[in-house]
Amino acid sequence: MKGIILAGGSGTRLAPLTNTVSKQLLPVYDKPMICYPLATLLNLDIKDILIISTPQDTPNIKGFLGDGSNYGIKISYAVQKEAKGIAEAFLIGEKFIGKSNVCLILGDNIFYGSEINRDRIEQKLMQINSGKIGALVFAYHVSDPERYGVVEFDKNEEKAISIEEKPTNPKSNLAVTGIYIYNPEVVKVTKNLTPSKRGELEITDVNNAYLKNKKLGIIKLKRGFAWLDAGTPDSLLEASLFIHTVEKRQGLKIACIEEICYNKGLIKREDFLKLVEKYKKGSSYRDYLDSIS
Repeated sequence: MKGIILAGGSGTRLAPLTNTVSKQLLPVYDKPMICYPLATLLNLDIKDILIISTPQDTPNIKGFLGDGSNYGIKISYAVQKEAKGIAEAFLIGEKFIGKSNVCLILGDNIFYGSEINRDRIEQKLMQINSGKIGALVFAYHVSDPERYGVVEFDKNEEKAISIEEKPTNPKSNLAVTGIYIYNPEVVKVTKNLTPSKRGELEITDVNNAYLKNKKLGIIKLKRGFAWLDAGTPDSLLEASLFIHTVEKRQGLKIACIEEICYNKGLIKREDFLKLVEKYKKGSSYRDYLDSIS
């Protein structure tokens, strides 16, 4: 399975913070925002990743992460010239996807918990490989479902009936989160979409296409799981405070890319030490990496 991080957008909601800096490079407590979706992909054992961003932001993101070789992974880049919807990522990344399954994650979404990792969803991934389902999305209980794509389930709360984008009268409190897994047919599905009234290719339309064909799998994330959207000043602050609280309590860092790659055996100890040397002594981040080595 390959991974795509959609790190585009105009940063309108975060202005003036984003007037000169990419949203995905803004700090969420102690590390750039993009580290969090990247960590989620790594926890799904995805090592071939495409980052899609704007013409002005792509060079800066590339300057931060490089080609991924330092981390034992492969990172490539593509440009989204203007925001034409989340689903456009599949058209931009058509050659990258090829015949592989693909996991798309939004660059400002933060997931914390053990429910989204390779071991926990392996059974669903096998269903995608066997053709039983073609797509997998994750639903999360929210207090403001009118802001999201909302899943309606049957009486037994087991089978999805519909997914409605930003409904005025939500039929449930279960929102589709910003991480999606599809078979390679997603490119064909996207090509058959009609742009919405706002001129975008909607990810909800992609999901409904799979749902219509009874090929959509849904995992409900439980109460102990945290899903944060850091796309507004308030949510960016809330996400930073959340990360700070958990890291301070546990003494363990969230989305520490160097640590994840080292623990997964993607890089050897000598490669890890080279990454540590990028940070000057006196940095708390450097101190944490030193404690691992």
